[in-house]
Amino acid sequence: MSYFPLLEKGGPVMIPIILGSIIGLAIIAERFWALVLRRSRIMPRGLLAEVQDRLGRGEINEAITACKRDDSSLARILLAGLRYQGAGREIIRESLEDVGRREASDLERYLALLGTITAVEPLLGLLGTVIGMIKMFGVIATEGPGNPASLAEGIGEALITTAGGLTVAIPCYLFYRWFISRAQRLVQEMEDHALVLLDQLQAEEDRARQAPAVGKEPASS
Repeated sequence: MSYFPLLEKGGPVMIPIILGSIIGLAIIAERFWALVLRRSRIMPRGLLAEVQDRLGRGEINEAITACKRDDSSLARILLAGLRYQGAGREIIRESLEDVGRREASDLERYLALLGTITAVEPLLGLLGTVIGMIKMFGVIATEGPGNPASLAEGIGEALITTAGGLTVAIPCYLFYRWFISRAQRLVQEMEDHALVLLDQLQAEEDRARQAPAVGKEPASS
């Protein structure tokens, strides 16, 4: 069965509906690739453990190098904290939060557009329905109700555009909600990792402060 004649019967409103479906499909494919198939580019396994191990041995430069050679969202967040090692908890936290916000925004790239397509497509279908009904009543006004072929053309346009808008909107909405949920989970994981690093940097800073006091001998009277 060929769908092209069916789409032609939907009238001019089918053009933006089809355009929205193409854009939506492109966004779904890109976000599926970025958030699902290439998850290691966001949360690589073992990076936090390596950084913690380096910090535990006092190898701050090696920890920074490990983050620099890993092109991932988590690496950029951890690097933001490592660069301010020793500057105080609040400064490190602010640096982590700034980079974290940028990375979170990158995870949700194009999702606002996908949500817009989800909302607009049913409205386009409704617009097509209204246009089809207007055509049908125009036929009735000029030719009377005795021309079923002309009436069917208006009714067909109304139904085709409605079905087209919903056919695009429903899968786009499902993928939109799924991608939003997945992005939020990834952001939460990155926040948890950042807090682990923040606590370890604070512990290392406290240990460095206490070391001179522990090694200092009491003055003789």
